[in-house]
Amino acid sequence: MGYRQRVKSYDLIIVGAGIVGTACADYASQEGLRVAIVEPGPIGGGATAAAMGHLVAMDDDPAELALSHYSLNLWESFTGVEQIEYSRCGTLWVASNEAEFARIPEKLARLAATGVQAELIDREQLYRLEPHLAPDLCGGMRVSREAVVYPPGMAHHLLNRARARGAELHTNRVIAITHHGVQLADQTHLAGTVLVATGCALPELLPQLPIRGRKGHLVITDRYPGVVHHQLLELGYADSAHGHDDSSVAFNVQPRPTGQILIGSSREYGSDTPDVSMPMVRRMLERTFRFLPRLRQLDALRIWTGFRPVSVDGLPYLGNVPGQSNVWVAAGHEGLGITTSLGSARLVIDQWLGRATAIDARPYDPARVAA
Repeated sequence: MGYRQRVKSYDLIIVGAGIVGTACADYASQEGLRVAIVEPGPIGGGATAAAMGHLVAMDDDPAELALSHYSLNLWESFTGVEQIEYSRCGTLWVASNEAEFARIPEKLARLAATGVQAELIDREQLYRLEPHLAPDLCGGMRVSREAVVYPPGMAHHLLNRARARGAELHTNRVIAITHHGVQLADQTHLAGTVLVATGCALPELLPQLPIRGRKGHLVITDRYPGVVHHQLLELGYADSAHGHDDSSVAFNVQPRPTGQILIGSSREYGSDTPDVSMPMVRRMLERTFRFLPRLRQLDALRIWTGFRPVSVDGLPYLGNVPGQSNVWVAAGHEGLGITTSLGSARLVIDQWLGRATAIDARPYDPARVAA
């Protein structure tokens, strides 16, 4: 009798309260489902708390672009939410040489085919837009409607919306997925369909879906309003994001609404501790100074690290886990979890509800790996 009293039933049990898990909770509760969220740590912790918070369409993979564009449209309804610090600064992709500049029309065509509006920026325009860039750059590409946000604030906002509709938060740890739900560390059993959104911790519950943690460093400066106006990335950024090198760095700088400047990015396999690596930070900063030498003069306030959850092929796992009819997954977004969180949530929940999805969900099917 005591065991029965410790069983609670829901339509959907979401494991993990990062931005992807809370986006799933928000959408599921909006659709009238009885939702539980299980999270032992801070809301919006883990990869969400360590993220830069860029909202950007990456065009190097068609499935990645489709999910990014779909999700970016969903972000439009959150532009006025104060706690997420939404700033439509736009993204300016910078060409460091003529060869990179010559490839911009191909990028523009790929983006336009999906509905993303972008424009070619010549050298003269580049320095009107960003006067502090290094003087030897060749131009770039601007996507003016892209933005940056504060990811933990968004996770809290999404969770609060879900809870206002009746969703329940369990500050606990899932120790096992059962035939009918999950078992918590305090021996409570929650019954219902399970959706795992735990990022790098995914293999603890779903070992058939491999995830690698890819460490990254970020640096934030004191307040220097007006030094940088756009989110700035080098056109070779995707070589770092999609590469398989043990370590890499790329130029990626953001102006934050506070007037501070957020500096990335680094990627590193093989390091499983959150300790700051000063050699990696110096390497990342030297890459930054190559494009923005003015930043050498600015004071940094904080350096931190985080781990991006990387699937076997760089695309997230979004859908039903093969062989487990009551278990679903939304994880493995690498560096695009913030951008694609809202679209990912809809793809998974719509599939579970048996609805047609807004974009083709097959590229993200976990069966591609589990098989």
